[in-house]
Amino acid sequence: MDSLLKEVQRLFEQQLRVESLLTISKKLQVELRERLQSSPECMLPSHNYNLPSGKEHGTYLALEVGGSTLRVALVDLSRRNRSRQNLRIRRIVTSTINNNVRDLRGVAFFDWIADKVGKMLLADREACDYMQLKEPLPMGIAWAFPIESNLNIRLDAIVNDSSAAVLSRAYIDPSTRLAVILGTGLNAAIHLPTSSLHSSKLGRREFPTSVDTTHVLVNTELSMFGKRAFPTTRWDDHLNTHHMLPDFQPMEYLVAGGYLGEIVRLILVEATETVALFGGILPFKLSTPYSLDTRTLAVIEADTDPSLTPSCRVFQQTFSMLAPPTEMEMHFIRKVILSVTRRSKGYFSAAVHALLSLLHDLDYQTLEDVDHICIGCDGSVINKYPGYMEHCQMLLDQLVRMEDGARKRVVLESAGESAVLGAGVAAAMARTED
Repeated sequence: MDSLLKEVQRLFEQQLRVESLLTISKKLQVELRERLQSSPECMLPSHNYNLPSGKEHGTYLALEVGGSTLRVALVDLSRRNRSRQNLRIRRIVTSTINNNVRDLRGVAFFDWIADKVGKMLLADREACDYMQLKEPLPMGIAWAFPIESNLNIRLDAIVNDSSAAVLSRAYIDPSTRLAVILGTGLNAAIHLPTSSLHSSKLGRREFPTSVDTTHVLVNTELSMFGKRAFPTTRWDDHLNTHHMLPDFQPMEYLVAGGYLGEIVRLILVEATETVALFGGILPFKLSTPYSLDTRTLAVIEADTDPSLTPSCRVFQQTFSMLAPPTEMEMHFIRKVILSVTRRSKGYFSAAVHALLSLLHDLDYQTLEDVDHICIGCDGSVINKYPGYMEHCQMLLDQLVRMEDGARKRVVLESAGESAVLGAGVAAAMARTED
């Protein structure tokens, strides 16, 4: 197993020197600029032009519609103030979007959402009082559809998840210019001059006269970048080839939580076939694609027991093995996981650096008044995977210093619950702009 392990470590970690990551970043910068001008799929301008002033205040209804859950919340804004919490979720209710809900046709799906909203509001005394007023309760929605109902609410803003992360973090820290989402998937949003986008990107939209439209929040669709920038291994190529959408999201397939476990699984399958891992007999459950998830990787990577006994127990239970892996096998598995996740951190940091460089090049004047650039971070991998954000912060510090020591300091900050909070902030901003 030693020879295969050395090959895995070499293939996954040889591109992680700072010089190599800078090379990847520069290739990504070229791609970012190209897609600002031409791509109909990436670098998409939103209808959110400004960042919050921090003066917005009040209570707002916020909805987040995901693939499997609906979250309805009341969000309180109490003006930017570093000495106290000024953005909080007062009440939140989560409902599962199961197959029965997905099968609803026409307005029935929106009626279901309206019912969930109404029940949540009835549970909040202050909101109930608000609902008796003539003025509708302002509402923002994260990555969803316009909703009409007989509730006393008004849809003020629609944002996608990455734009919501920018808005929620910028309400707290005015130095925020971009945000990243790294969980099962990957995305990022960035605040750029409107003039940096090709006119075709903006179509025939009528710009609102009540707001400054010199800048716009751009949904990068970052997952789609990197086909020409990132070196891959045979396991990556196998994953991509057998994916239902080959080449569609090349960066996501290498970096995001939805795929890290599968890359590790493919290596373990090869190790079983070629170097007799598990005695040459692959656990049946491990033969199923995507059966090894990121939560299991996190448990094993965080295991500091010299014998890795907790990891052996978890692995045995997860894959219904008659006997646990041996200590030697478990150390092999853990080292493979470390190599795969280190590369994820390196590639992700190179992508963030590319976005930062784009921001510096296109919007350097607006950065003169801030002493650092804050990047809002949301998603289970960036916020919860052991040591992930800290390692990326270290890499970004090294990349910034090596390329240009005079550039602004970069700070990764958690932007938890950003979809709900960002929808609330967007609704508050829309109300202020009216």
